[in-house]
Amino acid sequence: MEKHIYDEQNGLSYTLVGDYYLPDILPPQEAVPAYGKYGKLRLQYLKEHKRVLYTSMLTQGRLTEHLNNIDKVATERVERLVELMKVQQGATEELKAREQMKWVGLLNNIRYSAEEMVLKELIYA
Repeated sequence: MEKHIYDEQNGLSYTLVGDYYLPDILPPQEAVPAYGKYGKLRLQYLKEHKRVLYTSMLTQGRLTEHLNNIDKVATERVERLVELMKVQQGATEELKAREQMKWVGLLNNIRYSAEEMVLKELIYA
């Protein structure tokens, strides 16, 4: 028996495995994972709370691309929000020079607030 055959009726090729010919079907190849903190959080959320969406994106080969995109957008949005909130709340270099601990506390609060907003609207949606 031949190891590989091609069926012209359905356009599939088959490989002999034991006594059976199995179709040579592979899921679509995914992009290279390049996501960071926010991509990992989104992945965990999808696995635990959106199982059908996770499985669908995984089998269609779109999961890694989605996670890379979410990570990029979330990182950019957090950075933009932090810069806007720094201006609004007066976290300037002058404050940093005068009252360093107050400036650090203010920046930590700004960073956590910005991350919380992004997590709510992008990661856990």
